[in-house]
Amino acid sequence: MQTQPNKILLIEDDPNLGFILHENLELQGFAVKLCTDGEQGLAAYQNSKFDLCLIDVMLPRKDGFTLAREIRQDNQDMPIIFLTAKSLKEDRIAGFKIGGDDYITKPFSMEELGLRIQAVLKRTKPAADDRQSRQTYALGKFIFDYEQQNLQIGGRRQKLTSKESELLKLLCLHINDTLERETALKLVWGEDSYFNGRSMDVFISKLRKYLQEDKNVEIMNVHGKGFKLLVR
Repeated sequence: MQTQPNKILLIEDDPNLGFILHENLELQGFAVKLCTDGEQGLAAYQNSKFDLCLIDVMLPRKDGFTLAREIRQDNQDMPIIFLTAKSLKEDRIAGFKIGGDDYITKPFSMEELGLRIQAVLKRTKPAADDRQSRQTYALGKFIFDYEQQNLQIGGRRQKLTSKESELLKLLCLHINDTLERETALKLVWGEDSYFNGRSMDVFISKLRKYLQEDKNVEIMNVHGKGFKLLVR
């Protein structure tokens, strides 16, 4: 049975960092809502349900600490992690006094952030089913095991390379929606270059070949944008 991913409210005003965080966290299996200022973040919080808030301290219109206080007034148990460019002890203490569950200083690795998020969710949601660590996807007649890097149909398994697995998981996270070329290149290859783009096209062709046994599963080209994994 498939479960819904943990929902993260991300409030970050730097457009480049916001994009990278949003795409990488979704690649890790989270559902992410990105807001670019404190007022927008508060409105998103009030209009939807989230499992964790990831809040930059220095935000326009309403700073991160003020936003966190307002969230805490509504929900004492909402997990909150602060992001900051500052490393001052006073700022960390202020964040924890407000009720922050963790505090991570820029620059940081996506692996570290993912582990911190998982640790906070395990502490604050001990009965949760670790939905963000989902590794298996049903694609028509296929079962894709991301961790084992294989694609199974019937009794047959196709072993995948690391890049094939990363690319297919990214397509699964955008299933029936467009995965932009730039996003895939940055997340799987590290940069959007001509050479990497040609390499990705080769991997897409290989994935299409693997999936051709089920006519209800198809990777389509979206002209001028990217790719779409369709499961009918």
